[in-house]
Amino acid sequence: MTRAEVERLAQERLASEEAAAPRRTAYTLGMGWRRFWRHPSPWLMSAMLVGALTARLTLGGWRWSELIAPVAFVALFPVIEWVVHVCVLHWRPRRVAGITVDSQLARMHREHHADPRDLPLVFIPWQTLLFVIAGFLAVALLVFPRTEAGLTFVAGVAVMGLVYEWTHYLIHSDYRPRSRAYKAIWRNHRLHHYRNENYWFGVTTSGTSDRLFGTYPDPRSVPTSATAKNLHGG
Repeated sequence: MTRAEVERLAQERLASEEAAAPRRTAYTLGMGWRRFWRHPSPWLMSAMLVGALTARLTLGGWRWSELIAPVAFVALFPVIEWVVHVCVLHWRPRRVAGITVDSQLARMHREHHADPRDLPLVFIPWQTLLFVIAGFLAVALLVFPRTEAGLTFVAGVAVMGLVYEWTHYLIHSDYRPRSRAYKAIWRNHRLHHYRNENYWFGVTTSGTSDRLFGTYPDPRSVPTSATAKNLHGG
């Protein structure tokens, strides 16, 4: 396939997606918020947040030092998000000792690229999310010297999880960006899906981690990928 053919394919791909969407002017932020809660992961993360906060309030004995871990997590979240997107979601299935290693997250993310407008595929699968929540709770109870500090950390993680899910959902919904900041995030993620899946991995910020890791090129300098909707060409 020549570059001209790939460029035409990308334009046809995006035009088809746009044509399939209802009139975006009729889609409000309130509509998006209500539909967001039709999916299981926001409820699971909310339960994680409420549970951690309730337990923390019950224990009492607040210290300012408890904020160090959650603040550090928030500050590092763009990097964490980038690493997970590249190393976990874009994982290429491979055989190890005769066994195919291919997580549910990677499989569903390939489906997400194949059909970016299938909203259930936008969310973290609830089966995987249960293990993730259990893992963070184990960290809170076993790694932190004070359970109170661990619970504060878990609450911070839950908040960032909800921010990620809401942002990613909104990008793929029919809501059009109005603010300059959200428009930049929206544009970058569309480039990732419709131009080249090897760049623009950030979701909740506008190229923060992509600039750090060299995956934030000038879109005009990047050829349109023929595998943006068929990751790994499989």
